[in-house]
Amino acid sequence: MKVLFTLILAALASVAAGPVIAKPASDGIPPTIAIIIDDMGHNLREGERLANLDQPLTLAFLPYRRHTETLARLAHSRDKEIMLHAPMANTQNFSLGPGGLTADMDEQSLTTTLRRALRSIPHVQGVNNHMGSLLTQKLRPMDWVMKELYRYPVYFVDSRTIASSIAADTATAYQIPTLKRDVFLDHEQTEAYVDRQFRELIRLAKENGSAVGIAHPHTVTVDYLEKHLPRLDEQGIAIATISGLWAIRNNNQRMFAEGEKQTIRPAFAKKD
Repeated sequence: MKVLFTLILAALASVAAGPVIAKPASDGIPPTIAIIIDDMGHNLREGERLANLDQPLTLAFLPYRRHTETLARLAHSRDKEIMLHAPMANTQNFSLGPGGLTADMDEQSLTTTLRRALRSIPHVQGVNNHMGSLLTQKLRPMDWVMKELYRYPVYFVDSRTIASSIAADTATAYQIPTLKRDVFLDHEQTEAYVDRQFRELIRLAKENGSAVGIAHPHTVTVDYLEKHLPRLDEQGIAIATISGLWAIRNNNQRMFAEGEKQTIRPAFAKKD
């Protein structure tokens, strides 16, 4: 109840103060982007291409998918950052697949499902929501989600699949390191659309110091990233993992003190 009250006060203060803009990067730090690739675990070929890119991407894996464990281990070995892409109930009633969090779950069911999903992702460091346009609007299940995540050394990124999401505010109330998505790069799967969104991501980074983009393992997206990420230096733009971007925004603080959180014990389940 204390956390819920804190969240309500924070939300009211946010409305009064207006939108929160990421602070510009400190002197000497170039505008920085972070790119999360969602829906990892289904597509082996594009997943391998993403894992083998030179740049520090953050890859968000759906739990229990056919290639999740293999690709997560490969990506980690290639210095990528690994997240759980947690399936959450949406307003269109699209299927969530295994590991889904639904609005009709009680606290124990939701917590157990989330904990098992976390344990199924090798080298997991963070969580973001897959879909979730319904669940991320609901205070009680979001409170249960963040109460569970608070136990572990993980950050949370609100994918913002709906503008009225309270997921980031709830995570902040639990003092979980939190960021929000700024741009979806490939809502339309054409090179022209991806290029327009990528340019918008860079514009926001230049304006605010940093920005977070989300993309997916579509061939057109991977082709574009292979071609354009190596050119970021020419534009004076840096790219970082989510934890790296969080550190930039927070004066290079460590997310978690040694021994502060419980270790996530791996427990890999069968894939679909």
